[in-house]
Amino acid sequence: MLRLADRWWILWPVMGVAACAGYTALPSAAHSGILSAVIGYVAVVLTLLGVRRNRPPDPRAWLVFAVGEFFWATGDLVYALSPSSLFPSWADACYLSAYPFFVLALFRLVRGRRPSRAGLIDAALIVTGLGLVYWVFVIGPIAADTSATVLVRLATIAYPTASVVMVAAVSPLILRRGRRGPSGWMLAFGCVVTLSGNVVYNVFPALLPAYGGWVLGSFACAYLCWAGAALHPSAHTPDAPRERTGSRRLLLPGLATMLVPAVLFVEGAQDPDRVDWQAVGIGSTLLVLLVMARLLGFVAQVRRQAGQLEDLALLDPLTGLPNRRVFEERLAAAGSPRVAMLDLNGFKDVNDRFGHPVGDRLLELVAGRLAGAMGAGDLVARMGGDEFAVLVAGDLGGAVERLSACFDRPVEVDGHDLLIGTSIGSADGTGTGDPGEVLRRADIAMYAAKHDGVRHRPYLPELDVVAGEQARLGAELRTALDTGQFRVVYQPIVSLPDGRIVSVEALVRWEHPERGFVSPADFIPVAEQNGLIVELGAWILKTACAQAVMWRTTYGDQAPERMSVNVSARQLAEPGFPGLVAEVLAWSGLGARHLIVEVTETAVFGGGQAVQAVKDLHELGVRIALDDFGTGHSSLGLLQTIPVDVLKVDKSFVDSITMAGRHAVIATALIQVSNGLGLLAVAEGVETAEQAAELHRLGYRLAQGYHFGRPMTEPDFLGERRAVVAHN
Repeated sequence: MLRLADRWWILWPVMGVAACAGYTALPSAAHSGILSAVIGYVAVVLTLLGVRRNRPPDPRAWLVFAVGEFFWATGDLVYALSPSSLFPSWADACYLSAYPFFVLALFRLVRGRRPSRAGLIDAALIVTGLGLVYWVFVIGPIAADTSATVLVRLATIAYPTASVVMVAAVSPLILRRGRRGPSGWMLAFGCVVTLSGNVVYNVFPALLPAYGGWVLGSFACAYLCWAGAALHPSAHTPDAPRERTGSRRLLLPGLATMLVPAVLFVEGAQDPDRVDWQAVGIGSTLLVLLVMARLLGFVAQVRRQAGQLEDLALLDPLTGLPNRRVFEERLAAAGSPRVAMLDLNGFKDVNDRFGHPVGDRLLELVAGRLAGAMGAGDLVARMGGDEFAVLVAGDLGGAVERLSACFDRPVEVDGHDLLIGTSIGSADGTGTGDPGEVLRRADIAMYAAKHDGVRHRPYLPELDVVAGEQARLGAELRTALDTGQFRVVYQPIVSLPDGRIVSVEALVRWEHPERGFVSPADFIPVAEQNGLIVELGAWILKTACAQAVMWRTTYGDQAPERMSVNVSARQLAEPGFPGLVAEVLAWSGLGARHLIVEVTETAVFGGGQAVQAVKDLHELGVRIALDDFGTGHSSLGLLQTIPVDVLKVDKSFVDSITMAGRHAVIATALIQVSNGLGLLAVAEGVETAEQAAELHRLGYRLAQGYHFGRPMTEPDFLGERRAVVAHN
């Protein structure tokens, strides 16, 4: 039932109105008093139940309110059991004793809902306007009636006055900005109903014979509304504030100020000589002061919002640093600008591994370090993403050293010690008067530092040549993909000692119509940088898988058992890459166990999406090879982090393997690690029979290199095998 009332909360006021109608059918005031007392005590119990059920932020305020309800209900009971013609009576004492508890509780509840200063001023405007009307037409005539005793006059005034104070206490809850919950509405409705009942009962007693049932029923209606307010879940959750200004916010204060001339018109029409000029003067003065305070509040709010808009326009919201717009304006105003550009190496891996909240916090901390390392005249700005720029006022070389030192120690973020790298490019105004050109040069130098794997690169004119060449190469890569200038060649991987081809590695070649052969060492980094490696890699994968199926159809058992395809870090970072591999396997008909995906240590060292992609591929049945093992981060921990099936020992460990001494130690250690972990080991870069024989002696059973065959469109699967044991 309570859950139904939560949803249909309007039933509480409806039941209150129904109670008003029911009171008109009661035969006597005693019966109505007993019914009011019963409803009142039930309201006390429901209020206490609501406190226990909803756990409101200020439970004591509701308990104080329940005490007021108890006094009210007790007054009804006293009135019903011992009716008296005296006024004020003991029942009135109980009634009036309830109001301080009501007012105190309402003020605490409203304060708990954080009324705004503007809302309080609006409430004061309305209460002042209504108070003026109340004084002129209610309190004034009663106070002037000398036929009644002072106690009677005070009691008569006390009821509606207390109700007005209750309305004043709850009005900020209704006039405040933002959404209003059902609990607040029911509190306010109960207070307004109480005010109406008290005004009619005490100020206009002549109406009681005709409307007494409705008046007494109004107090029962208040009981039900307050009980519903305590029981509703919105009593626990404060209303969400929402800033808004406009004509609707000014409507009620405007109407309140219009009450002054309205009072003058009404009193003047009744009796021009009885106008209470003192009350009108005081009321109008207060209203003018409150309106002025409200207007000052509007001005302050506009200024505050203007400041917020300025901050949004000029400051980066995450780091609080000046943004690109501010930097470019300061750069244009600088006479001889000196600029350092930098970005974070491995920032994407941090986001992938630890999540974007950690990445955002990392940017905040790095921004703080950079700003703290620079002098008072330097400007540090965030240009976007993980890129920062510094407009240096003093020595550029010293500024670069201080920037670089910011990355010498780890950054602690949420318990993680992150050792983040950086690439810095610097430039000054030498040879140019265009500040924008200085920024471009620093940007080119930064990307040159990133490409070369160094922390800092100053701008040199030849970097423009390199950058221009890379830009042209990137554009030509797009054309090459569209016009079919790429081809895939395959290098054999053979078994030792018989030299039988067991697998092939797919390698891409580019025959440019004008440049001729373009080395993969030249175009692969460019494709990585501009993202075309994703499309190029997908084409290589599709071509290689289709070729493997064709060879198995043509050569049968003589065809290579597995096809190896290199996959870049950029491809592994694509969320849909494992799905792409699954689609290609299904399209080509190649079984997953016949495909080997080769990844480098560097590609998976940072963890995150790359490691997850490798795990997903392994779950498909695809074998994983760790390429160039020993040349990257050389972390044996990777062998536990990712599911590896094959270790490809780098050529640098094979070149000197036939020399006596320590040269073969690493190659020996790697084959022992492979055997111990149950992995296959492939020795790369074998160029002589002597190397092949020594590898076989050390325990290697798979090898690859020019000695066994160069990359070609179709290796000789049926040709003479190269035996290597004869060279032992």
